[in-house]
Formats: sequence, C-alpha cells, structure tokens
Amino acid sequence: MALTTPQVEQFKRDGYVYPLDILGGGEVADLRQRLEAREEMQGGKLEAGQRAKSHLIFKWLDDLIRDPRILDPIEQLIGPDILCWNTIFWIKDVGSKSFVSWHQDTRYWGLSSPDVVTAWLALSPASLESGCMRVMPGTHRGDVLPHEDRYDDANMLTRGQEITEGVDDGAAVHMPLEPGQMSFHNYRLAHASGANNAPDRRIGVSMHFMPTDTKQIVGEWDSAALVRGNDRHGNFAPTPVPEGDFDPAAMAFHARAAKAQSEVLYTGAAINTQKL
Repeated sequence: MALTTPQVEQFKRDGYVYPLDILGGGEVADLRQRLEAREEMQGGKLEAGQRAKSHLIFKWLDDLIRDPRILDPIEQLIGPDILCWNTIFWIKDVGSKSFVSWHQDTRYWGLSSPDVVTAWLALSPASLESGCMRVMPGTHRGDVLPHEDRYDDANMLTRGQEITEGVDDGAAVHMPLEPGQMSFHNYRLAHASGANNAPDRRIGVSMHFMPTDTKQIVGEWDSAALVRGNDRHGNFAPTPVPEGDFDPAAMAFHARAAKAQSEVLYTGAAINTQKL
C-alpha cells in the first residue's frame, strides 16, 4: 500500500492525497454492518460521546488504526514511530443538512507537531452529492488563518468554528471517495464539507496520526495509542487495547480521555456545547 513518489510530493506540496484504495468491498460492508447494528440497538444513531476516541469503544476500529495498509503510507509521511491521537465518526444521514465549515484543525487540537495526518475512510459513498470533503491546497503552509466560533446547529464541528478570510471556495478541490477508499490530509490544511443530498447515508471515520515527539500544549493530560514503532517521549498516556466492543476497562479510560479532549477543544471558547 506504499505511496508513490508523486503522491508523497503532492502531499508535501498541496497538503493532501486521494483516493487511496485500502479496504475491499466485503471488508467495508462488514464494518458498516457492525456500526449500523450498534446504531440500531441505540435508537438509530451513535450517542454524542461515542463519536470521538471511538477506537476505545469499538474493537474493530482499534484494529483498523493498527492495519499495515493504513500505517505503511502514514509512515512514509511522518516516520516509523506513530501515535494515533483520535478517531472520529462523521455521519450524515439521508437528507441531513449537517455540514462542516472551512477550518484548520491545528487551531484547536493543542498539538505541537506540524506533521499530524488525518486519514479519512469512507464506509459508504462520499460523493459531491453526499457532501464529500473539499480542501484548499497549500493552506497547510504558513500561518493559521483567522477563525470565528459561530455555533451553527447544523455544523458538525464542536464550536462551529469557521475561517473568516483566506479561503476561495471556488478554488477548492473536492475529494470524493468510494467505500473502502481513504484520503490523507495534513491537519493544518483548510477543509470543509457540505450537506448530504444523496439517497444513501454518508458514513466516514477519521483517524489522526502523529509522530511520537508531539506534545499536547493546551491540555494538562492527553492520551494516544502507540500503533507503530517506539514511543521514546511519553508525552501521551497510552490508551488500552479493548478486548471487544464496549470493553469495561477501555470504556472507563474513554470517559477520562473524552473529557480531557473536550477541554482542549473548547479552550478559549465563549460557549461549551459539548458536541463531542
């Protein structure tokens, strides 16, 4: 699953690369079935607290963040010692008006490294019609753009954070994906997505990988999973590996980890809406 030299160069220059064929059709269908079975048990959707740090809840997702088909290309971009800081579900139901405003994650995550990579996996078609991600090439270089918290109810972001200047929507690159495909982007890259006007749900899960020398510079405590190599720095508490879905020990750790992450994401915010 290695990236080609042109793909690595594109990632460094533009801040993204897609599409990457990762999972086969049977695999991705099985993962979607597992997720939707859990949703059905809970009235048709994930609970808000289950959206993030989800590898501590779902064993299959913890397995996925350790999959060589994902980590081999990630290693080409950030080196052999890799932490997974977070995993997040991004689900837009049919007819949903939910959207993601233009933003840069580096503005809110409190991470010291410029080399954090988001790997976004499609569990259902992520098309232009269903509201696939779009990016602004090159915005991962230079200063972070100005943001404003707008708290739109339909915005999937914690604070409804939105870039106020420096983005040209007409020059954006859309990144449609088929089920089982992935996109990679630098977390400093400006990105957004629109509403779902397709006849199927848009189901995605993002995995956020970083070098082990990264520090949490906003929160007092944070956690991450060592998924490859060695952690010689110890800046993050190691997350437990769940023995199964909703493993009691992992769920107890998840409660602390989710609370700490929320505190980081809302640092400096006027309102805490606890979307995560």
